[in-house]
Amino acid sequence: MPYPHVLLSAAVSLDGYLDDTGPERLLLSSPADFDRVDEVRASVDAILVGAGTIRADNPRLLVNSPERRAARVAEGRAEYPLKVTVSGSGDLDPAANFWHTGGEKILYTTDAGAKRATVLLGDTADVVPLGAGLDWRALLAHLHDVRGVRRLMVEGGGTVHTQLLQQGLADELQLVLAPLFVGDPAAPRLFGPGAYQGGRLRLTDTRRIEDVVLMRYEPTAPGTGPLETAADRHWLRTACELAALCPPSDTAFSVGAVIVAADGTELARGHSREGGDPVVHAEEAALAKLDPADPRLPGATVYSSLEPCAHRASRPVPCAGLILEAGVRRVVTAWREPDTFVTAADGAGVLAAGGVEVVTVPGYAALAQRPNAHLPH
Repeated sequence: MPYPHVLLSAAVSLDGYLDDTGPERLLLSSPADFDRVDEVRASVDAILVGAGTIRADNPRLLVNSPERRAARVAEGRAEYPLKVTVSGSGDLDPAANFWHTGGEKILYTTDAGAKRATVLLGDTADVVPLGAGLDWRALLAHLHDVRGVRRLMVEGGGTVHTQLLQQGLADELQLVLAPLFVGDPAAPRLFGPGAYQGGRLRLTDTRRIEDVVLMRYEPTAPGTGPLETAADRHWLRTACELAALCPPSDTAFSVGAVIVAADGTELARGHSREGGDPVVHAEEAALAKLDPADPRLPGATVYSSLEPCAHRASRPVPCAGLILEAGVRRVVTAWREPDTFVTAADGAGVLAAGGVEVVTVPGYAALAQRPNAHLPH
């Protein structure tokens, strides 16, 4: 299911606090970094904060630069990004700045919270109930499919950041480290306890901005179940991009594959017809680069732009069989194999029968199909 690109943005003290316990908000960032945040806000389709942040900080969440707002309008976008908040209870102050500045607003809440919020907020916001509880996946799907949000900036608070990371739904973390200590155990921290699906994050950028440091991270660890994570989407996108490297063919699909260990380490990658072999498949090429006894394989995930084949004439063992032989227990793919070359292809069924968790992410199907556009589907 396609979701927006979820960017978590926060500033913390050296000892990991978002704020202190004083009556005024603790300013952790610098003027130059506030301008950078304004630039990021101008680039996204929506900005999200939790209800706790609205109560504690009373933010406006605006794009302050007139030039950046004008550029958004010139691009055919709204002057301000959509403002989004989440509240299970729906008990929010209708006088808060959030509701009376900027452009459109939307509140995601429970069925019970929607009744309360509708009375409190009137027509100042679009109130969307998500059922008996708050479901982040349903929220992101609604933003993507109904509101057309492709990039979502999340500015807090710590509970929201924690939940998105623990559920593997954050694509990027932009963290600013401020040169001071809070030291108050009662102060709010950025991340709470619990199990996180992001695993070891990949550092993609560091930058000094006056007296603070900006660090950008991406999650790398694959998911562990039937729902894809942000790391899954990253690796699946990589597999789809590898498919574009395949020598063109009118008699075979162009496919890319990546094998990733449980800790997020890339083990191997491959693509169709790699190395001049006219019949080698992507998963086959990637697996051939690994020792069959590699102890990381049982915990690894194979990402393939196309469903691994269950039948083939060019080799004695199809790719689904090779994956089973390798002991891999999870496969993520973008596109089920059409009956172009093989009737009733069902690699996913073969894998599932062998105890492999198969996850299909149709939001990447178009990207996977692109290098195969010349073939009848």
